[in-house]
Amino acid sequence: MLKRRQFLGAGLGACAYAAGSFVPVWAQNAPNLGTPALPSPGFRRTKVGDAEVIAVIDGIARRPLGEEFVKNAPLAEVRALLATQGLPTDYIDVPFTPFVVITGGHKVLIDTGLGDFGGPTAGKLLENLRAAGVPASDIDTVLISHFHGDHINGLRNKAGELAFPKAKVMVPAAEYAFWMDDARMAAAPAGQKGAFENARRTFNGMAPDMLVQFAAGSEVLPGVRSVAAYGHTPGHTLFEVASAGQNFFYLADLTNVPALFARNPDWAVTFDMDAEAARKVRREVFARVTASKALVGGFHFPFPAFGKVAASGNGFAFEPGV
Repeated sequence: MLKRRQFLGAGLGACAYAAGSFVPVWAQNAPNLGTPALPSPGFRRTKVGDAEVIAVIDGIARRPLGEEFVKNAPLAEVRALLATQGLPTDYIDVPFTPFVVITGGHKVLIDTGLGDFGGPTAGKLLENLRAAGVPASDIDTVLISHFHGDHINGLRNKAGELAFPKAKVMVPAAEYAFWMDDARMAAAPAGQKGAFENARRTFNGMAPDMLVQFAAGSEVLPGVRSVAAYGHTPGHTLFEVASAGQNFFYLADLTNVPALFARNPDWAVTFDMDAEAARKVRREVFARVTASKALVGGFHFPFPAFGKVAASGNGFAFEPGV
């Protein structure tokens, strides 16, 4: 069990919110760096056994690349690694890509993006769901990996109305226990309090039969199993879909930029609340999906965010493709 002090004292950047805002500071565009181009169409589908999995982008934020982004590596080294892969070295584009899983008669959305609370290059999930033929009214289950704003803000609009009114919302019990704890909120640094408030804005008022907590490792739906991956947040959870002998592994925020943190799994991104726990589980899960050759999807991976993971040097490489 990770200690309360670790999570309240570490990873402040992971939860920093501007005053009066429900949008994490890091999820907002830096206007002097240009505007990221959004993909069109904003969805990509594939089959996993008898299941269908659809990547549906909510948007992209562009943030400057500074010393704080990788907490335990020199900025020059970070930039050099990006340059070897032909990527920009003065900014990072951070996509937000939820996934839809259609299986066993269910239409399941995994994470919800920024919704109404993002900038002009975010909040596209609902329109892209419609374009993919899966309107919000068809979603019967929403699975939440963790409570950072870019994963939960799409559950409600600015008026407080539910975006997926027919859906059961399933959340990790460990994550709910942390963010909904009033004592932890009172003890949190000022920059973290916005994340606690945002969780309350999102989940308070949901009917008991709508909001369901699940235990780590449980099968949340037939063929869909939760996988504890604590470290990024106290209850950060992945999901594995199994169908007809094939597997899809949703990696959530196991790594932010795979060009950096898959290649160097021991590097610590500023958003990880417990860097050591996140490092350990990152290596464990990457080794697991490398060995199984499972199709993976990452919330912050370059769209369409599908691919496989292979061993590379002292780390791993994300290989895009379906």
